[in-house]
Amino acid sequence: MPDASSPSTAHAELTALRRFCGPVREFWPRFATALADVCEADRCILAAKQGAENAAWKKLHDWAHNEVSTAANAIFNTQLIQLADRAAAADGGFVLSISGGSVVVGARLPLPNASDTAVALLLLAAANEEHGREILSRLQLAVDAPLLSQQSQGAAQAQADTQKFAGTLDTLAQFNEQARFFPASLALCNSIATRFGCDRVSLGWVHGPNLKLKAISRTEKFNRQMAAAQALEMAMEEAVDQNAELVHPAPTDSPHITRDHAKFAQEQAVAHIASFPLRLANKPVACVTCERQALPFTELELQQLRLTSDLATRRLADLQRNDRWFGARWATQLKEFLGAVFGTQHTWAKVMGVLVMAAVLTLIFLRLPYRVEATFIVRTDDLAYLSAPFDGYLNDVMVRPGDTVTNGQPMLRLDTRDLLLEEGNALADIVRYQREMEKARAARALSEMRIAEAMGLQSQARLELVRHRLEQAVIRAPFDGVIVEGDLRDRLGAPAKQGDALFRVAKLQSLFIQVDIPERDIHELVGRESGEIAFYSQPRIKFPIQITTLEPAAAAKEGGNVFQARCVLKNAPEDWFRPGMSGIAKLDIGPRRLIWILTHRTIDFLRIYFWW
Repeated sequence: MPDASSPSTAHAELTALRRFCGPVREFWPRFATALADVCEADRCILAAKQGAENAAWKKLHDWAHNEVSTAANAIFNTQLIQLADRAAAADGGFVLSISGGSVVVGARLPLPNASDTAVALLLLAAANEEHGREILSRLQLAVDAPLLSQQSQGAAQAQADTQKFAGTLDTLAQFNEQARFFPASLALCNSIATRFGCDRVSLGWVHGPNLKLKAISRTEKFNRQMAAAQALEMAMEEAVDQNAELVHPAPTDSPHITRDHAKFAQEQAVAHIASFPLRLANKPVACVTCERQALPFTELELQQLRLTSDLATRRLADLQRNDRWFGARWATQLKEFLGAVFGTQHTWAKVMGVLVMAAVLTLIFLRLPYRVEATFIVRTDDLAYLSAPFDGYLNDVMVRPGDTVTNGQPMLRLDTRDLLLEEGNALADIVRYQREMEKARAARALSEMRIAEAMGLQSQARLELVRHRLEQAVIRAPFDGVIVEGDLRDRLGAPAKQGDALFRVAKLQSLFIQVDIPERDIHELVGRESGEIAFYSQPRIKFPIQITTLEPAAAAKEGGNVFQARCVLKNAPEDWFRPGMSGIAKLDIGPRRLIWILTHRTIDFLRIYFWW
């Protein structure tokens, strides 16, 4: 067992650790050593785990006495995880005897973060449980050191932050009272010099690729052409180019270049220099350089200088931007606008803006050919209706709709059997009345002769009528054309009344296009003559047309009034053109702006709807 020759020293160490504010890596070894001294332990292990209960234990420090028993130490090592779990779960710690006459004492260490767990395990190589309970009492008096240490660090950090913030506010008090750029810059340099005991504080502002010295503490006028001023500007540019805080003499582990700072310090015999870039949107716009002979800049002072510079940057930038003549202000605003437009930031927003602008310009300035849409139907001037010449029955139909016929071609034949019988009766009557007339002439019966002669003439007239109908029993085409109406194949043997329409025949040589133009578009067609048509049956083929006549009066049709335009094909009609075919016509009215094409219908509707 270790010799507890200096318990007062161990207690003093624990008292110091409760107020310890240094690095964590230094706390745990000292704490383990102090625990071992206070508790007279042969070995002390500090372990911790974060978060979930099943997380792995991690050693914080392992302290062991040089003369610790090998057997007890081996048993202790094999049961470390179980002992740590037991210490974390036991309220007030535990004492456990292990083989070899050794005792393990364990307790949980309170931490600020409740989700973290830390334990202390002590191995007493030659002790009993009674002695172990005494050691546990000592351990419980010392386990609060980590908690108090972290609380002390938090309090010290809060106090340092408060002092830093209060000092920063004191430094910026006079600076914030200024309304012009140069007085504000000078006030800032003077305040920093006074607050931090600097021999000289300078402010430089970035103008394009260069940095220009703007203010020096306690100096209202200075010559920028002086070698000292130019050397100072080079030192400031060194900090701005690296966008980093530079200190001279530089720390040994510093990754930054301080060659210009070292040169300036040597030439001007300055012992300590600190430069701070002032940033807007993470881009350096200025630099503050502090010079001091007496003492180097401490870490707290550097933090206060950084905070002071950050808080002053925005106001200085606004003053520098506005405290100029209007031409310089406008030039800066234009430069920033162009930089934002053509820069690399917000790429998608700019792309969308360019696309929207291009779309708007296209809608306003792009002119496209615009055409009025209307329906059309193919018509012909020569159209013949063929009807039944007398009452009869359909005997034979030789054509159907769509067939092409020639002049005089038989199309339909009526049943003539009744007419043939009437012809025979008429011939018989003529012969009978002729004989009666001769008989009356021989008997010198003048009246009977006249009667027989008249009856014979009547029979002759009836015969001529029958023969005329026999000639009309075959209906023939009146001219070369096409059958557009009259499918009578399913009416064979059906009666036909005199005057009933049987066929409609049209000439193909005189086809024209009748376009029904909606009333809302007729004003656009004044002075226009050309267009195209497409049939419903052949929408992929377009045929050019020309307007020849526009009806002056509207015709009422379903859906509204229309004006009928007579059009002719510019090319010869196709063989498959037929009267009655229909489709869509597009009539040219000239170029129009795209926005007008897309919106004029809606605008016209709104004008009518909201007309008061």
